[in-house]
Amino acid sequence: MNIYMIINYNDYNTCFELINNICNYTCIDKILVIDNKSTDDSYKKLKSLKYNKLNVIRTKKNNGYSSAINFGVRYIIKEYKFAKIAISNADIIVSSNDDLKLMYKRLDDKKIGVLAPSTVEDNKLNRGWMLPTPKQDILENIVFFNRYFKKNKLYSEDHYNKKLVDVDVVSGSIFFMRSDNFQNIGFLDDSVFLYYEENILAKKCKNYSLDVKVATDVIFIHNHSVSINKSVSKLNKYKILKTSQYYFEEVYNDATSFELKLLKLTSNITYYILFIYYHILDLIRRK
Repeated sequence: MNIYMIINYNDYNTCFELINNICNYTCIDKILVIDNKSTDDSYKKLKSLKYNKLNVIRTKKNNGYSSAINFGVRYIIKEYKFAKIAISNADIIVSSNDDLKLMYKRLDDKKIGVLAPSTVEDNKLNRGWMLPTPKQDILENIVFFNRYFKKNKLYSEDHYNKKLVDVDVVSGSIFFMRSDNFQNIGFLDDSVFLYYEENILAKKCKNYSLDVKVATDVIFIHNHSVSINKSVSKLNKYKILKTSQYYFEEVYNDATSFELKLLKLTSNITYYILFIYYHILDLIRRK
């Protein structure tokens, strides 16, 4: 059973475009949309769509991205016992049926915990990254310089010398997993509302000796942050990001108490700098 699972929140139009993109792909047995308790009429509109493969279900409460994924995977296991699952944001463009079929086929290897295509985001190629150390996350909190420090997590071009390449972490916008491996790792950690779920998933896979791989020969397009930008302000996004970052470092990355204090200090300083910066920008726009 090959299932394509889409997480939707207040983004019917983008979700509808993805459903249309993949509805005739022969490699997909079911399209499952998880509406994460949308506050608009997304769920009603999605339920009204008439596609043979499509099933739309809804969470009782929006507890974040990881929680919505867990909700969907548990439903799949209950209904179908076993499945190979593509987990996707609504803002993904799938390249072709053949590429999707190849990705599902590769999950025949039980040792692959997480598999992802390469994705184009903001005209840049995303092919995974290295897990950060606590020090690296602290440095990334330094406003206006964080882009430089983020580059240290990226692999060199020489690393991508095969069709399937081992990486630490892949993007959570679109990835593939077997339902039995979801169970093996204890599902995702729904303590984080958004962000850092990829790093946590990578750590969980590592603990169970499961591989994390990216396909260099399959490229999908991710219209980066389309959904979240419609619903969350920049400062609120930053607060959610840093809350998840702190949780990851404290629970999964063995950060010391001193490192956690530095993490909180640098994130708070940057928050107030951004608050002033965005406020000035708003004043300029109003003139």
